[in-house]
Amino acid sequence: MKKIFLVTGVAGFIGYYLSKRLLELGEIVIGVDNINEYYDVNLKYSRLSLINNHPNFIFHKCDISDIEQMEEIFIKYKIDYVINLAAQAGVRYSIDNPDAYIQSNVIGFYNILELLRRYPVRHLIYASSSSVYGANTKVPFEETDFVDHPVSLYAATKKTNELMAYTYSHLYDISATGLRFFTVYGPMGRPDMAYFSFTDKFFKGETINIYNNGDFDNDMYRDFTYIDDIVEGIIKLIDVDFKEKPRHRVVNIGNNKPEKLMVFIKALENALSKHLNRKVELNKTYEPIKSGDVKATYASTKLLEELVGFKPNTSINEGLDKFIEWYISYFKIKI
Repeated sequence: MKKIFLVTGVAGFIGYYLSKRLLELGEIVIGVDNINEYYDVNLKYSRLSLINNHPNFIFHKCDISDIEQMEEIFIKYKIDYVINLAAQAGVRYSIDNPDAYIQSNVIGFYNILELLRRYPVRHLIYASSSSVYGANTKVPFEETDFVDHPVSLYAATKKTNELMAYTYSHLYDISATGLRFFTVYGPMGRPDMAYFSFTDKFFKGETINIYNNGDFDNDMYRDFTYIDDIVEGIIKLIDVDFKEKPRHRVVNIGNNKPEKLMVFIKALENALSKHLNRKVELNKTYEPIKSGDVKATYASTKLLEELVGFKPNTSINEGLDKFIEWYISYFKIKI
C-alpha cells in the first residue's frame, strides 16, 4: 500500500530530490512550498516541472507559517510521514534579514509540531544543520557534542528546532528525527552556495572572493556532502524504530571527509577544465572570514552507520564533475 508523505520545501534543493526518489519508490508525495524569492524562482519551478506531472505528486503553494492553510492539508490527506525541509536558508543572509528566519524556521516549525499533535503521523523528519555546532573545535562533530553557542541566527533557529521537537516528542509521543546536514551540493543546487556562485562568477568573467585571509596552511574546511548521499540517508532513516522514549534523535548526514577550501576550489577548476576542454583557473581575491561563518565542519557518521548501515561516500571530484555537467547543460553554455 502506498504511503503518503508530506514534504515541505518541495521546490528546494533537497526537497525536490527527495520527492523524486519517493515517487520512484511508488509513494505519494504532497508537496508544499511558498516559492520565496531568496534565490531565482526559475530554478525552483524547473525542479517542480520535473515531478509536477507525476500521478502520485500533488503540489500546494503554501507557507508553513500559515497554520490555517497547513491544517487544511492535514485534514484533506491521511498523511503517514512528514519531512519538513522548508526553512529560510543561508548563514550570512540571517545577519541582515532576521525576521525571515524567525517566521519560517521557528513559527513555521512550531505550526508543524502543533499540527502533528492534532493529526499524528508515523514519523517526523526535519532539517537541522551542521551550523548548530558553531565554533566547536573538537572534530569530528558528534551528535552528543555541546551545541549551545551558535554563531549565526540561522544556527540558533536550527538549534531551536531541535529543542522544540524534543519537547513535543516528550509531551505528545511524536517520533521525530532531526538531520544535521553538512554542506549539501550537486546539480540543481542552491545558487547562494559557494560552488554554484563561483561557477556563475567564472562564466561572467568575475573574480571570486575567498574568505580565508589567504592562509593556505591554516585554511577553512568543509564536509561537502553530495545530494544523492543526503537523499539515501533520509530514505533509510524513514522507518527506523526508536529504542526508548522520548522518541527523538538528531543524526549527522555528512561525508565524514572534510576538504580544505582551496582543495575544493581546485576540484571545481578541474571539473570546469574537463568539460570546457581547456585549463581553467579562477580569478581569486582573499578576504577575512565573514561574520557568522565557522572555520570547520566535519561530521561523525557513526550514529548514521549504526542506525542504517550507510555512510555517504561521493568524492568532491565526482560530485563537482556532475554539477558542472548539469550547469553547462542547464544554462546552455557554448563550449
